[in-house]
Amino acid sequence: MRLDKYLKNTRIIKRRPLAKRAADEGRIKINGQSAKAGSKVELEDEIEITFGRTVITVRVLDIKNVVRKEEAEQLYELIKEERIEVE
Repeated sequence: MRLDKYLKNTRIIKRRPLAKRAADEGRIKINGQSAKAGSKVELEDEIEITFGRTVITVRVLDIKNVVRKEEAEQLYELIKEERIEVE
């Protein structure tokens, strides 16, 4: 599944165009490698996303094309969430 679609389906990022923009700006990595919106997401991948001063890392547990809001959080596991201090 495409990265932008996966992030939208899991509700990590609310809209697909926002996910695409974040990827195009280099704020998303898959397994430590810079990722584009069309990058393929597979099971057990680790996705690192930078939101301003916050960096979250999630592990892909499941991939589904259609997901209800209540099921969205079951598709990934939050590994780490950290704030970056600006000096």
